[in-house]
Amino acid sequence: MTGFKNFILRGNLVELAVAVIIGTSFAAVVTAFTGMLLSAVSKVTDGKDPDFDNFAPGDVLVGPFLTALIAFLILAAVVYFFVVVPYTKAKDRFFPAEPAGTPADVALLEEIRDLLKAQNGTTPTA
Repeated sequence: MTGFKNFILRGNLVELAVAVIIGTSFAAVVTAFTGMLLSAVSKVTDGKDPDFDNFAPGDVLVGPFLTALIAFLILAAVVYFFVVVPYTKAKDRFFPAEPAGTPADVALLEEIRDLLKAQNGTTPTA
């Protein structure tokens, strides 16, 4: 039972569950937003339904692909502009990245170099 309890209480599992719940809810918001945009497109095109599902130039049914592609591009734009950009700006503002320091191996080599210089400067080499 201890192993199961540790598995359930691990932070990654809880974070993943929250991500799935938020993602599902966010998908509903984006679906509604996509419907709103397509409705606006239908207003511009004289009330015609902007349905690409039956579009088949040369008897090749490409309509469902076009519909999925447009929905994907709208979803990607919404996620990028309303989630990624604000998150990145907030992260940089509230948790600024530490300045890059000297890697440990380079710092060690510099220390050895300085010690050798000091040693060579105080005692003659044979």
